[in-house]
Amino acid sequence: MENKNFSGNYLAAVILTILGLLTIKVFNISYPMTIVSTTQSSELAVVGEGKVEVTPDTAYVDAGITVNKASSVDEAQKKINEVNNRIVDALRGIGIEKADIKTSNYSISPNYNYINNENKVDGYNGSVTVEIKVRDPQLASKVIETVTAAGANQINGSRFVVGKPELYREEARNAAIKNAKDQATKIAKDLGIKLGKITNIVESSPDGQTIVPMYAKLAVDSMGGGGGPSIEQGSQTITSVVTLYFEKR
Repeated sequence: MENKNFSGNYLAAVILTILGLLTIKVFNISYPMTIVSTTQSSELAVVGEGKVEVTPDTAYVDAGITVNKASSVDEAQKKINEVNNRIVDALRGIGIEKADIKTSNYSISPNYNYINNENKVDGYNGSVTVEIKVRDPQLASKVIETVTAAGANQINGSRFVVGKPELYREEARNAAIKNAKDQATKIAKDLGIKLGKITNIVESSPDGQTIVPMYAKLAVDSMGGGGGPSIEQGSQTITSVVTLYFEKR
């Protein structure tokens, strides 16, 4: 008897389900379905930031030598080499080591003049860049004055850097950790929760931490007389960003 009742109930349920599905299809009835999934984290993650202001200890000066309309490649090369050698000798005279003087971007190319529907070579142009590493930033102005007096006809820029920024990153990191801990304490108090031990720490350094120097792109004729230009070395900000993960109790 019980088996017959069960079979009857099961058959009735199947028939009702089929009729319901047919009704939905015939009348195009929509039936939203929402699935809710929830997770609960056992950790509190807090981001802290620390900054240290550092005075740069190294300067770089880029001096350019250009030669226009030399009669031949050899003449252009000879003129460039003469000026380059004078610059090196002058820098050595004010205490710059030879290892801190680098010659680069050496090039010589023909200068064309369009005459009678034809390009003709009208002399040769040459250029070279001399990069000077100045270990005492206070000498940057003196270096610019020296290289221009020796024949450099372009100052492409001067920039200041911190030679060993890693020496200051630990200080910035410690400041970031303290900042994160202080924030975590305040957040825990506001939320009424208790913090456990720190389970993990992730450090990252934001982009764009290079120094923003005072670039000097100066014309040679603007520096005649009165000594070299006044260039300020500014400061660099070393930044550390850490994320601390605390247990929640």
